[in-house]
Amino acid sequence: MNEKNVKSTVPKLTASAAETKTTRSDVMRPRRRMVQNYLVLWVDDNIDENNKDCRNVLAQLRAVVNYVNVCTTPEQCVEFLNEMDEGKAFVISSGALGQSLVNDIHGVPKVDAIYIFCGKKARHKPWAKDWSKIRGVFTSIKPICESLKKVTRECDHDSIPMSFVPKRTMTEGAIGFDQKNLDQLPPSYMYSVIFKDIVLEINDDDAKSLKALEIYCKKKKFLKQK
Repeated sequence: MNEKNVKSTVPKLTASAAETKTTRSDVMRPRRRMVQNYLVLWVDDNIDENNKDCRNVLAQLRAVVNYVNVCTTPEQCVEFLNEMDEGKAFVISSGALGQSLVNDIHGVPKVDAIYIFCGKKARHKPWAKDWSKIRGVFTSIKPICESLKKVTRECDHDSIPMSFVPKRTMTEGAIGFDQKNLDQLPPSYMYSVIFKDIVLEINDDDAKSLKALEIYCKKKKFLKQK
């Protein structure tokens, strides 16, 4: 089934769903804790945390991310997604539930990537290729962990606040910044930051390029003559 021809059927939380959430809050609340700006969901109706193989999969996932939210039904997965206020969601689905689940959640903007984790790759690969958010069909959790390590690191980097503020914009002893100064940062400061990034990317052993750069900067009076 092609994603272009299917509209998302993800239901919004209704009053009855909210009541269900309230009655199950004591059980589900620990799983809904979200201390990072992303959510990892593992959806499989055969998940049994008393099973050795299942515990091994969870251990590998938890070595990459702080929390793994376990869902044994597609409805639980949808409920988690509906409760997310912000951030990205990464969904690991079994092959058995994957085809119908992907149909429901693929159109949700917060779903960034979907991984199909199954025992029969050949069976699920044909339909999985029609959905752009599916990163692949896997029979091992290791490559999924490697991918999650990369995408969650990108999420962490995106959440780090950055401010390029010269020291002279700060008033000694002041509690905060002078907003007027912040609005008037000199372009030269921005250029200097970009210039430093370029220099740092030059290979350490490329002495010839560094020498050429030094000569050029002296000609442009960027560096003082010795």
